Amino acid sequence: DPKRLGDPKAKKAGSYYPSIDTAVPGVRVCEHLSKMAPLMDRVTAVRTVNHNVIDEHAAATNRMHTGRPISGTISYPSIGSIITHERGAVAEDAPPYVLIGYPNVTRGPGFLGAQSSYLYLTDTRRGPAGLSLPPGITPKRQARRERFLTSLQASAGATEDPQLKSYDAAIAQSLKLSGPEFNRAFQLDSEPADLRNEYGGEFGQRCLLSRRLVERGVRFIEVSHNLNFINGTGWDAHKEGILQQHVLIRELDTAMAALIRDLSAKNLLDKTLIMVTTEFGRPPEFDSGGGRGHQGTAFTCVLAGGGLKHCGAWGQTGDLSKEIVADPVSVPDFFATVCAALGVDYHKNLYDGDRPVPITDQGNPIASLFA
Repeated sequence: DPKRLGDPKAKKAGSYYPSIDTAVPGVRVCEHLSKMAPLMDRVTAVRTVNHNVIDEHAAATNRMHTGRPISGTISYPSIGSIITHERGAVAEDAPPYVLIGYPNVTRGPGFLGAQSSYLYLTDTRRGPAGLSLPPGITPKRQARRERFLTSLQASAGATEDPQLKSYDAAIAQSLKLSGPEFNRAFQLDSEPADLRNEYGGEFGQRCLLSRRLVERGVRFIEVSHNLNFINGTGWDAHKEGILQQHVLIRELDTAMAALIRDLSAKNLLDKTLIMVTTEFGRPPEFDSGGGRGHQGTAFTCVLAGGGLKHCGAWGQTGDLSKEIVADPVSVPDFFATVCAALGVDYHKNLYDGDRPVPITDQGNPIASLFA
């Protein structure tokens, strides 16, 4: 959401980088998003997302994953777990929810239980840790073990204990995922070298893996960006951290543009919703070191693909992107938009025991994206 140029040395509030035109007239983006600029007709930058969390990363991250404030009585599920619970995996031999990034409670299933949790990946080349046979265990020996396990489960009879049911489900899924079909998704070297190069570095390879996981039947994938802090500070660009922020922007630009083009070439873009989110935006003012603080009152999240009627940008902020002028989008509204795009009833109640919990906290989708 670029505005007038600022100057950190003079403490003049404004954009840090110049902006460029895009494929959508009147919609401009940062100069370092040069690969995404010609693709903005397939994208909607929702520029008026907002919440009331102030300077607290954990609370804001929780809000952007669950759509709700932290509760002392309810462990709310993440959007990934909600989609998993409602839609399941596309294929039987694929996990419904994969996380390539930071595993923590905000991304988890909350009261929905382990069956709606994620499979955690750390290595784009070797697949999930613990799902390959250890040394000395041949396929025949593994098959005997599985038959023995099946006989034990049969002799034990059915159980209504939720913890045991979740444990049995986890075992069943692990056995499916240890098979060769799912693990072929991690053979990135089977892709053309030109395509791998188009995606860029580590983050890009994670996005390429995500496309392959989509093809294998994974329903929901979260990819964290900048796990290795390649610019020294990550996206939390306070003080001098902003000096290398362009490194991250270019990496995101490269990977996202490649993913959109790749999905489009495989006729998957209209069937696949891409979200780019963050827990905070940045205020227009510069801090003492030339960086920026946090801003939850107005910031941008991006949607692409998913069969939506994209418009380049949605919502209007003031002269410095500090206040919302038109079309505010709450986090529940953003979640409702995602749910509607993915075929999930955002008004539906889930249940924490006997307590009904609506999927979104009174959210409503951005109607024009479905018109």
